[in-house]
Amino acid sequence: MSGALTPRVLRHAFGMFPSGVTAVCALIDDVPVGIAASSFVSVSIEPPLVSVCVAKTSTTWPVLRRAKQLGISVLSAEHGFVARALSSKTGNRFDCVSWESTTAGAVLVHGSALWLECNIQQEVDAGDHVIVVLTITSITSYPDIAPMVFHSSKFRKLEA
Repeated sequence: MSGALTPRVLRHAFGMFPSGVTAVCALIDDVPVGIAASSFVSVSIEPPLVSVCVAKTSTTWPVLRRAKQLGISVLSAEHGFVARALSSKTGNRFDCVSWESTTAGAVLVHGSALWLECNIQQEVDAGDHVIVVLTITSITSYPDIAPMVFHSSKFRKLEA
């Protein structure tokens, strides 16, 4: 596919780069709130920083950004239903999601390959998205769990 830089052509082109899928979640007024984000990237080791990109049209981000602390869960190959639930525009996104929260209110999805507890350091305006830079305060990794891969608009598994 080629042509003018239309949203359709750009989505297709960006979909050619495989990425992991994360759940960005927290307790807001004692209720779990979260989104799925495939635009997660490591930023820095010193200080420990990661980032996610959030669409400016998101109605969830303005609520989620109020959290004292965010949980980032790198979803597993078996978490397609979690990614779809957290991307849903309607219903309770956490009905079928097994999760726990920290004392600071970060929400972490069970069965994930990695859990990060983070604080928002900075938000950077970037076109139709906001780049959210997060400081990592805690890490728990599960190296035997394979992460989900998002490629060409499909959830995929890594091959051994």
